[in-house]
Amino acid sequence: MERFLIEGGHRIEGSIRPEGNKNAAMPMMCASLLTDKPVTLHNVPRIGDVENLILILQRLGVDSQWLSPGTLQLTAANLGFPKPDAKLFRALRGSLTLMGPLLGRIGEFRVAAAAGGDQIGRRRIDTHLQVFRAMGAILDTSGPEFNLQIDGDLLGCDILLDEASVTATENGVMMAARAKGTTVLHNAACEPHVADLCHLLVAMGVAIEGIGTNRLVIEGQPALQGAEARISPDFMEIGSYIGLGAITQGELRIEEVVPDQLRMIEMVFRERLGVAMEYRDVQADGTATLVLAAEQELEVRRDYAGDIPRISSAPWPGFPTDLLGIALVAATQAKGTVLIHEKMFESRLYFVDKLIGMGAQIVFCDPHRVVVAGPSPLYGQPVSSPDIRAGMALVLAALGASGTTELGNVVQIDRGYRQIDQKLAALGAAIERLPE
Repeated sequence: MERFLIEGGHRIEGSIRPEGNKNAAMPMMCASLLTDKPVTLHNVPRIGDVENLILILQRLGVDSQWLSPGTLQLTAANLGFPKPDAKLFRALRGSLTLMGPLLGRIGEFRVAAAAGGDQIGRRRIDTHLQVFRAMGAILDTSGPEFNLQIDGDLLGCDILLDEASVTATENGVMMAARAKGTTVLHNAACEPHVADLCHLLVAMGVAIEGIGTNRLVIEGQPALQGAEARISPDFMEIGSYIGLGAITQGELRIEEVVPDQLRMIEMVFRERLGVAMEYRDVQADGTATLVLAAEQELEVRRDYAGDIPRISSAPWPGFPTDLLGIALVAATQAKGTVLIHEKMFESRLYFVDKLIGMGAQIVFCDPHRVVVAGPSPLYGQPVSSPDIRAGMALVLAALGASGTTELGNVVQIDRGYRQIDQKLAALGAAIERLPE
């Protein structure tokens, strides 16, 4: 496996632009299966997970072309048998969003493997099955394959999701786009990437009410047209750069961000950890440049009456679980004590033993909670990336540490961050990619 060699303590400053939202790109790519016309997506991040999904789609019969850097055209005119490659399917959690459009387009989905992705705890698919069954699908697991088939017509219906699952909402919206009649999804996820998918489907001819809310009303169509759409900037990547600017000493400018997508993220970093930042150069399209001040003086801000504050993950518009590790690393460099509470995944925080080995003062309370006391001097150590987000958190820790860190298994980071070593080096980081 390739690895990073990172020498900490260098001044990080300059401008950086985030890629398109990975979690929007993947379901939007899968939405191309709903039509035989071309679907063109702009601002697509050319990262490991996207490249693997392209391979899955190609093996299903989809023609794919990079028209220019960041612009991908997909045409599913010759869609084949609805059975994705098992090995590739197993590698991606986002491959789950193949299920809805394949059921919607040809009424069947088969696979000989479970979806993969980051190993951060139990990741149930029961909400997906709830949606599929409500709209007329039958699950057969009597043989070696996971087999879903539509029994009769695909019919719109009224569904209350048992949890606000992002991928189950996306599958439900895409199935509903080709169902007969009206589908109403209650307790739907309302993250920006779900909204991006809905806007693409509207451009393809689907009427959708309630985009950006937890109640979506979808009018199914017998056929969808081709369309173009632009993927919004990745607020997870932006949140990672906020953490980078917080723990390094130079002024960092994050360009082309959408402030409305960062309100809770900004609030947590500013109000809980004392990170100084401001928006500049606001454009007519609502984007702006987010500037992290140089020489940050991080300090945990206690709650009323002096209580220790808590940073907790929650579904949108709460603080994203994917950024909890970034906030945790920033907290190790802040004066004071804070409780980090991961409510959603029981293995998300297991990487903190690596931070403890680097010198962080962290008490592991249970699988969902840790207490961080800072500031703690960090020291370079050999560590390995367990998943995308924990890997990026360890990169930040290494940049803020004294000495050298060798970070292994960086293929995990490459799945979600494009050429991150090159981007950080351009900002002044001493980071080198080493071969196997």
